[in-house]
Amino acid sequence: MQYSTVSPERPEGPEPRGATAVLGGRRSLRPSPYLVFGTLFWVVLTAAAWRLPICCDFGQHAAVVERLKADLLNPAHPMADLPGDGSAYYTPYTVVQALFAKATGLAGWQVVKLSGAVNLLVLLTGIGQFVKTLSTRAWAPVFALVFMVVLWGTQDAWWSGYLGLMSMTGHLNYPSTFAIGVAFWIWALTGRLARDGGGPWAHTGLGALWALVLLTHPITAVAAMIGVVALVLGLQRDLRPLSPVRRALVRWELVRWALSGAIAVLLAASWPYFSVFSLVGDSSIDSLHRQLYFGMAERYWLALVALPALWMRFRRSRRDPLVLMFVMECVVVAYGWFSGHYTYGRILGLTLVPAQFALAIELARPWPWPRAHRVLAPIAAGAACLGFFSAQAGAVVPRSLDPVGFEQPPRWHEYGWAARHIGPGEVVLTGNYRHLRSIAGYGPNVVAPIWPDASLDERERQRRARDVEAYLAPTSTRAERDAIVRRYHVRWLLLDRSQRVPEEAVVVAWGPRSGDVLARVGMPD
Repeated sequence: MQYSTVSPERPEGPEPRGATAVLGGRRSLRPSPYLVFGTLFWVVLTAAAWRLPICCDFGQHAAVVERLKADLLNPAHPMADLPGDGSAYYTPYTVVQALFAKATGLAGWQVVKLSGAVNLLVLLTGIGQFVKTLSTRAWAPVFALVFMVVLWGTQDAWWSGYLGLMSMTGHLNYPSTFAIGVAFWIWALTGRLARDGGGPWAHTGLGALWALVLLTHPITAVAAMIGVVALVLGLQRDLRPLSPVRRALVRWELVRWALSGAIAVLLAASWPYFSVFSLVGDSSIDSLHRQLYFGMAERYWLALVALPALWMRFRRSRRDPLVLMFVMECVVVAYGWFSGHYTYGRILGLTLVPAQFALAIELARPWPWPRAHRVLAPIAAGAACLGFFSAQAGAVVPRSLDPVGFEQPPRWHEYGWAARHIGPGEVVLTGNYRHLRSIAGYGPNVVAPIWPDASLDERERQRRARDVEAYLAPTSTRAERDAIVRRYHVRWLLLDRSQRVPEEAVVVAWGPRSGDVLARVGMPD
């Protein structure tokens, strides 16, 4: 039995790995390098993410937990006083979050905060397992983790699902991080099944994991499936030297791969909250993702130093799984640009992973190194340092300890001071970008959600946004404002310091740092 790509990468003898190593006839209890550095990384990054205030899409994800917590079977729209039928935010991941919130009595934003530690644990363990399917070298997972978080560019790529250190700090609590962690586990299991074979239960479990990723974060599922295809093509057994009987057994494994796919489709199709397959071809958020294709050189150029490692692997095997994965993901990213479906650019967060991991595995090989590796190592180290200090250091270096003024993650004002006065589900009218993305995470609704959602017709969302603009316009009349308040059952206004407070509104509170104004309007229902 032969394999197409694994044997050239593996060292001549497996290196001792942590507690499995045997020294002098005794089992060593020394932890592996990845266990040590991975644990340290988990502690530092979890603390860094915890200290950040609610920002960006955090409020949206907290609002989802609040709606499910209020009604698990028929949740309302995540951010508006409307039904939530068909919303793609109600996933297995958020349902578990809501169940935890109900069991503990925690608020949605608190559960999302705590989820960061769990998401990072899933991600780190998935990375370790995936790298072990490609190399037995003890330091390979450590190098893979380092290159993954710093080998990007000299300008931060801030987007959920991106694995740069800065971006991870801000988005660690999001479902995308959990989905990527599960994707690494899928790749690890796929690699083992492709290389060693496996029974129906293993393939069933693989299908269930892929369904979980598909429902939790569909765009990550695209990258996950690309990785599965690359690993199957790259690690499958070579049929040519096998006997007819063995060849038939290997072909039978193709049926098991089909079983994995069928299980994934069946589980995803049976999810009761929304139809994930209705999202295929949905272009409602493509325009939001067009910016992913701008400034790519500044955001990703340092990853170019990993391309020689991919080339080395390609020379050893034309079917190397990391090479195949990188090429196929680049094709999908290019398709997103040329087709106008810019949402496919979201897989850029995982497109660099094959190159980064290839570099890690090459530099983890035992000494003596070939000349190419001796040249590549200092270049990679220099690129990693440049990436860290130019774009990533502010993620983990507090401002109070910052000696040079690293760029820091965004720090938005919190709105707990306003939420204390607003009842759960009451409607807040606001046109401020940050208000819209934050306040719903504490339990209130807004008139016009900021993002498209399948449970709300896009024309209705745009109409609501226009009504908000009309209400806040300096030329609006009392009668026009009262009509909008009645139409949407508005109880509160959340205004920034530059906006006029209508004469009929009663100011209730001010933001302690922002100067924002919370005012009451309308009458209780």
